[in-house]
Amino acid sequence: MHHENMKAWVVPSLVLASLWVKWAVGLGSYSGHGTPPMYGDYEAQRHWMELTIHLPIRQWYTYDLQYWGLDYPPLTAYVSWVCGLIGAWINPAWFALDKSRGVESPGSKVYMRITVLVLDILIYVPALYMFTRVWQGTRSSRRQELALAALLFQPALLLIDFGHFQYNSVMLGLTLLSANFFATERDLLGAVCFVLSLGFKQMALYYAPAIGSYLLAKCFYLGPTDGTRLLIRLALVTVASFVVLFLPFLPPLAPISSILDPITRIFPFGRGLFEDKVANFWCASNVVLKWRYLASQAVLVKLSAALTALGFLPAVATLLYSAYKLHIQAASRDTKTDPVQPTPLLPLLPYALLTSSLSFFLFSFQVHEKTILVPLLPMTLLLSGASPGEQTFELGMLMNNVAMFSMWPLLKRDGLGVQYIALLILWNRLIGYNPFSLSRRSWLNMLSFTIYAACVVLHVAELLFRPPARLPDLFPVLNVLVSTPVFALVWLWSIKRGVEVSWALGGLGSRSSTKPPQSAPSSKKPVPFPLDNRSDTVSGDGEAMKDPVLGLRGSGMRTMSLGFAQGRRRKVRSGSMDIH
Repeated sequence: MHHENMKAWVVPSLVLASLWVKWAVGLGSYSGHGTPPMYGDYEAQRHWMELTIHLPIRQWYTYDLQYWGLDYPPLTAYVSWVCGLIGAWINPAWFALDKSRGVESPGSKVYMRITVLVLDILIYVPALYMFTRVWQGTRSSRRQELALAALLFQPALLLIDFGHFQYNSVMLGLTLLSANFFATERDLLGAVCFVLSLGFKQMALYYAPAIGSYLLAKCFYLGPTDGTRLLIRLALVTVASFVVLFLPFLPPLAPISSILDPITRIFPFGRGLFEDKVANFWCASNVVLKWRYLASQAVLVKLSAALTALGFLPAVATLLYSAYKLHIQAASRDTKTDPVQPTPLLPLLPYALLTSSLSFFLFSFQVHEKTILVPLLPMTLLLSGASPGEQTFELGMLMNNVAMFSMWPLLKRDGLGVQYIALLILWNRLIGYNPFSLSRRSWLNMLSFTIYAACVVLHVAELLFRPPARLPDLFPVLNVLVSTPVFALVWLWSIKRGVEVSWALGGLGSRSSTKPPQSAPSSKKPVPFPLDNRSDTVSGDGEAMKDPVLGLRGSGMRTMSLGFAQGRRRKVRSGSMDIH
């Protein structure tokens, strides 16, 4: 399209193609299809629309909890209310209180699928587009479009939201919007978006240590005056956003005790340590250590909390210590840190998000197999800025493919086997990645080949053999034992990369005297960090990029890329992704 003077149609064509694939996935089965009396996640989402439009708000979190009681934060309830009102206007029978339970008419299914698609278009797709333009602004327009294609067609999210049936793209999109706003120095707006993400789905808490420590580190970096001012503004905006979200459950609209209704439903500590066979530390180690017999529920909750905190502590410590060192370096040069300038800590944020979310996935209490979507977001963002052959690219592909494999028991139960195979092939082909190639002969390449071979062997064995009667969960357990080490490896790698990037930016005791980023004399617009002099700052057909993007690329300014500090030493550079 670039050579046919149709550049303006590339992004719309990618979005339309992704919508077509999403709709095609939705033509198949879904969670709980035709399985009374409880059905599955599809029925849960439909039921929440039903109860929110018929019951007063104070009963939303208390009504008939045995049948898919509402257990998501208030923003999900408000969105369900809006979707329920529109659906009931089209056909009241779809959402009749109690009488519509288990309804699976063709019209109702089409409507439910449309709600997922519309919310995805309104929130997630714009967040992805903004990401490629802001975080990868130094790259050519063609490379940005290739990165967007990789993100739009990520198979795991497509299968869970448009196959299994959920609205994860809303939560992920709001989180990504917050990171985008942090990159454009709109911290208050970013904080509001993250609160909305938390208000939509509690799984966004997996990102909270990274987001919170990044903002706190920025306040440290700015110094006592500007940092304190920013901290107070962030605190006020965050508290106000939460108050607005929970306002119907707070005085004077409701008794103070009403706030406990959503809180106790959102945090289900009364459930087990893990659900089904999820590829995390607890389920994998449970093969040998039967945790429920070794410790009480209360002890397991405390132990999981302690391990989770230890898991994300390196990311928090790296951000805070880097802020301290960078501030000291700026002070020693008598250089005032400008609150308008993007903080040099920004390149650490994607790695911190990955470390934090993986620590929750691996060690926290009550994790679902679908929760792998949370750490997959920052890993896929990093992947989109890496070149084939780089460690980031190889690990990103490995994690994405193994994440799909780890969800296979769930997808098999949902009848999504065809979609599982089709999307895996489509995405790997789109990226230009051959899982079974040994051309590079690196340790990571050899490890990936071994893991992929184990996945194929397990799929073939499950197809040909029935598990023994005394081991009915043999194949799901083997799935967990193959997948968990991969996620643990990526978690360790994210910690390592965070330290390396901090060192490259001068935040971990570097002795070199790198100069802090300077603002362009011709403009007061923010200059994102790091400045990048790659040759791919021209478009794919050789034409220089002239249009400013979100106010950040005018006057010769450039934005950051996600491939920072790939080299050893103190070399800071951006990455790129080539699709063959």
